[in-house]
Amino acid sequence: MLIVFTGEGKGKTSAALGIALRASGHNMNTLVIQFMKKKGNSGEQNIPEGLLKNIDILPFGGEFLLEGNEKEGHIKLAQEAWSMMKEMLSKKIYHILILDELTIAIKYGLIPLNTVLNFLKNLPYSIHIIITGRDAPDEILNMSDIATEMKKIKHVFDRGEGAVLGIDY
Repeated sequence: MLIVFTGEGKGKTSAALGIALRASGHNMNTLVIQFMKKKGNSGEQNIPEGLLKNIDILPFGGEFLLEGNEKEGHIKLAQEAWSMMKEMLSKKIYHILILDELTIAIKYGLIPLNTVLNFLKNLPYSIHIIITGRDAPDEILNMSDIATEMKKIKHVFDRGEGAVLGIDY
């Protein structure tokens, strides 16, 4: 199955990680490749190893990327993430692959959309894939079996407050 969590609202990564946690309860293995997320910044990266039964989380991100920023370092990290994903999948031990913030990496040109589409069309083995991030391309949405749009109704950002530790990251 291909599942996409997209939209402007909060909860895309949280929903994907919830599936990983549920699958772990069924002794299923999940590989999480995080694009755009620097190591040590998100709480899920710091969960004690004993609690992450069957879940491998690999972050590949640098400093925050804004439109117009230099992308060379970000492209390198995204390519490293893609290579690592393929290497890890070659073990054929994973039941679920989460490509966290992949849509943002595509949007900023860090990973070509065609690379992703070719991968999805030619999977190395039967595996469930979850893609998260805002602005999911129509091509990916059209391929998906489940697509959920997270719609922001209200958020503390609206009051000018920053991201909340343990909730937003």
